[in-house]
Amino acid sequence: MKKGILKKLLLTTLGVVLVSSLVACGSNKEEKTKDAAANKKDSKQVVVGLDNTFVPMGFLDENNELVGFDIDLAKEAFKRAGYEPKFENTDWSMKEQTLNNGSVDCLWNGYSVTEERKEKVAFSKPYLDNKQIAITMSKEPFKNIMDLKDQPVGTQAASSALEAIENNKEFIDIIKDNKPATYDTYDKALRDLEIGRTKAVIGDEVLLKYYIKQRDPEKYKVLEGDLGSEKYAVGFRKDDTKLREDIDKALDEMKKDGTFKKIEDKWFK
Repeated sequence: MKKGILKKLLLTTLGVVLVSSLVACGSNKEEKTKDAAANKKDSKQVVVGLDNTFVPMGFLDENNELVGFDIDLAKEAFKRAGYEPKFENTDWSMKEQTLNNGSVDCLWNGYSVTEERKEKVAFSKPYLDNKQIAITMSKEPFKNIMDLKDQPVGTQAASSALEAIENNKEFIDIIKDNKPATYDTYDKALRDLEIGRTKAVIGDEVLLKYYIKQRDPEKYKVLEGDLGSEKYAVGFRKDDTKLREDIDKALDEMKKDGTFKKIEDKWFK
């Protein structure tokens, strides 16, 4: 009698365990399916790293909305390539590390092609020309970039402008303390120029000329000469070949059908 009861209890317990296991397996399978679906849904999202003070490429307007030439360009290119962009403000001094550790999927914000950067990232086809120039306040006596002998100058940290300065021995030898003051954003460098802490800002022609135009063209002066020409491109991780090829294709299409020119005219005409 006791043996029969014990046998029934064992069978009942085994049944409960088996059913619980099947339910758990089914639940885990369902959760994994949901996770896979979510990942598949999010797989088309691309996180775009940028400096949101870089006018006119990507910046916050008076309504705190992210706007700019690169923003319009990126939105259209990603749309054509079938991706959903998410723009992420990035510490520009750490941009390559941020890209390669996976925090962002590309760098698209007036990102200049340099030999040093080619070692760290894969670039798209170049899409815009740029130069490194110098601006001063209009009251200053300087005319040429080489007139800045013994003068304090500023630029953005980890920028292509800083590389251009450091690679130009003639220029680096004449400026005060033989090194520029560096700032995490160009707008901070320009503020110091305006209050007289520096006598010139070295930076992207695209940014500095747009800044002058928006503020007061009579207040500033662009010096003659430059520290070199360069091109803007999008930076990707070196193993992210498909994304880079998709964006290259989209940009080519935009140039052919006139969309690129319309966006360019909107911001630079």
